Amino acid sequence: MTTNSVTTPSVGSTKPVSRQAIFVGILLALGLIAPFAVYPVFLMKGLCFALFAAAFNLLLGYVGLLSFGHAMFFGWSAYITAHAAKEWGLTPEIAVLLGTFVAAGMGAVVGWLAIRRQGIYFAMITLALAQLMYFVALQAPFTHGEDGIQGVPRGHLFGLIDLNETMNMYYFVFGIFVLALFFLYRVINSPFGQVLKAIRDNEPRAISLGYQVHRYKLIAFVISAGLSGMAGSVKSLVFQLASLTDVHWHASGEVVLMTLLGGVGTIFGPTAGAYLVVTIQNYFATLGSWVTIIQGVIFVVCVLAFRAGIIGVLRPFLKKRGIEA
Repeated sequence: MTTNSVTTPSVGSTKPVSRQAIFVGILLALGLIAPFAVYPVFLMKGLCFALFAAAFNLLLGYVGLLSFGHAMFFGWSAYITAHAAKEWGLTPEIAVLLGTFVAAGMGAVVGWLAIRRQGIYFAMITLALAQLMYFVALQAPFTHGEDGIQGVPRGHLFGLIDLNETMNMYYFVFGIFVLALFFLYRVINSPFGQVLKAIRDNEPRAISLGYQVHRYKLIAFVISAGLSGMAGSVKSLVFQLASLTDVHWHASGEVVLMTLLGGVGTIFGPTAGAYLVVTIQNYFATLGSWVTIIQGVIFVVCVLAFRAGIIGVLRPFLKKRGIEA
């Protein structure tokens, strides 16, 4: 008489680590060791714009709303953080939070006005309001006009860690970026995020199912504006400067370019696109105005050959291996 053996799991057995976790672990490890091989200020600039692009991608990639005015949140948050740190003597973490909350508040007002329209009308409303805020920044006394707010003190994080040390500042920026990206990942993969995708794919059907579409759009807009502001706040500390370039419409155009190059509607696409654009700007700076032409050529090539963006093209390959990008 034969008996079938039953394999039972041992008491101490654990669930195998997924490929997604390994992939994220490798990226985190690369981020931690990167400043030992690459100029940290360059990396910090890339992280600031990567966060800006990721926040913008929430709106464009998962709600289907193209904003041409996100520079107002990025730039005005930089002004608020710089002023709070320099004139009020606030610690860096409080100054960044203040700038983020101001950007989120602006997002609530702008979003309430803009989400009632769609397509090109939505884009034009955001652009018009951004231009309005640009001229306010140009005239407001505390922004110092074309000179900007210079010599912004980085201060001490929690009163203990000196952020004037480049490596300390890098890990502060890296930590903010990781936490913000994880927050966006959770939002995208939550029931709220699924509703956003439904609105993007078929808004009339979402309305027929009973969802308050305007409310979901407004919340997404506020989150996107707040995180864009956080990126601007951190950038003002990194470069110890808040200037008109941060609130100019060119910055809105750049974040659109970064998102499209990296891959709309992907997790890591905006980061890839941001680093590509920042690399071109830094390493081709000696070419002067040719940098803009090079950016244009790369953008045209990517649109024609890689319509889904860098990560968008790689996504099917990674998905087969259990990696969500």
